[in-house]
Amino acid sequence: MPGLNKVMLIGHLGKPPALRWLESGQAMCKLSLATSERYKDKSGVAHERTEWHQVVLWRELAELADRYLTKGQKVYIEGRLRTRTWQDANGTEQRATEIVADRMEMLSPKSEGQSDSDGHAQGEGEKAGGPFPMDASSLPF
Repeated sequence: MPGLNKVMLIGHLGKPPALRWLESGQAMCKLSLATSERYKDKSGVAHERTEWHQVVLWRELAELADRYLTKGQKVYIEGRLRTRTWQDANGTEQRATEIVADRMEMLSPKSEGQSDSDGHAQGEGEKAGGPFPMDASSLPF
């Protein structure tokens, strides 16, 4: 039976996406994603712990991330863990564990003036995408 290597994260971007074009013509984009957890210790004091994840996106997904994502935006990433090793200029072996993303979903509402997927800019009179508040008093149940 094969193993399972699956990662699902929801977090905020710590900096803008970094798009690079490789010599082969492929697009590669790196993201720095922060996930936070809140907990209370035994004495009831609240704490927050933030974990930083390095995410790599390829091809069309990399181009989409570069085009639409901005620092601070909330995003869902689904992919797999990959650890790579290399030697730096001093000959020291370095290791990095990254998430290679297969799927990305933007969770933050569009900001003013941001383009939608069709390239249309959002005007002042239009509402941002996402869940809208609704008046529950008008529901029949």
